[in-house]
Amino acid sequence: MGKLLKCFVVMFVGALGCLSGGAQGAAGPLKIKVVVVTTFEQGEDTGDAPGEFQYWVEREKLTEKLDFPGGVRALRMNAAHDVLGIVTGMTLANAGPSIMALGLDPRFDLSHAYWLVDGIAGVDPADGTIGTAAWASYVVNDVSRQVDSTEKPAGWPYGLFVIGAKGPNEIPAKPMTDNSYPLNAGLAGWAYGLTKDLKLPDNAAMKADREQWVGFPNAMKAPVVIRGDSFTADTYWHGKVMTQYANDWVTLWTKGKGNFTMSNMEDSGIAEALKRLQRMHRVDYQRLMVVRVGSNYSMQAPGMTAVESVTAPYVQSTAFETEWVVGNVVVRELVTHWDRYEGSVPGR
Repeated sequence: MGKLLKCFVVMFVGALGCLSGGAQGAAGPLKIKVVVVTTFEQGEDTGDAPGEFQYWVEREKLTEKLDFPGGVRALRMNAAHDVLGIVTGMTLANAGPSIMALGLDPRFDLSHAYWLVDGIAGVDPADGTIGTAAWASYVVNDVSRQVDSTEKPAGWPYGLFVIGAKGPNEIPAKPMTDNSYPLNAGLAGWAYGLTKDLKLPDNAAMKADREQWVGFPNAMKAPVVIRGDSFTADTYWHGKVMTQYANDWVTLWTKGKGNFTMSNMEDSGIAEALKRLQRMHRVDYQRLMVVRVGSNYSMQAPGMTAVESVTAPYVQSTAFETEWVVGNVVVRELVTHWDRYEGSVPGR
């Protein structure tokens, strides 16, 4: 009976591999070195206006297309079968399930893979400008309690607070959720060290936009690579008050060690999925890196209202280009020197 059950399991896993595109090689699952994680693409993978994924497909030569029923878009892989690209879909509802589906896909051995989340974001103008790239040491999630701002008590800065707490900026003794996802800070520092001196793409529209940010010196500078943390929420929030909330929330959940820099709608879902996959011995969470590039600001510029700002057209930026320029340096280093990085995570 035991042998029969074992044969059935082998046949079932093999059938899954066939149904999901047949990428599994004769020697077993493909051993992936780097997974490039993006969240959306605007049109086709190649040949039209780029989103987060297109430059990776074209320039990293991810020419092999693989069906991916568990996700929102086909996977892409290079000819060497060691760099894999995924579009998760936007928001937490898509990001987490897409990564779980990939992590459980029998076609791939992801046990030593590095995961590079490389997407655009709303940048805090206190930390950077449009086109700035930030390597995160923390991803912080937004599971909160909220009352409308018109009904909040006098003296509260906003109507958001931790579930179980009595007001903003306090964590109860037994919080319902832990909203902090510490990343491998040594790995983030290593990636930052590889990329900190890069000259990032810039253009005339971005330069003109920077002039309005009087009082925000980092927003008036040309884009650079920095260290800064990720705040994830399923609400596309915007404004001075909400930016203060994001800063306070990240500070609260990281015990003062983190600094809100980039807003997004996917990173905590990705991090949670990888944590669970690590418990299943499918991946190594310590190999997760998150770099976000500012494509817009998290609040309004001086002289604007929050609504005017959030509804205005985006500045024609180089954010998609910058994603690849920064991320590719790290991918190339890992793949080229795999003998060095397969068994030992850099930055430790």
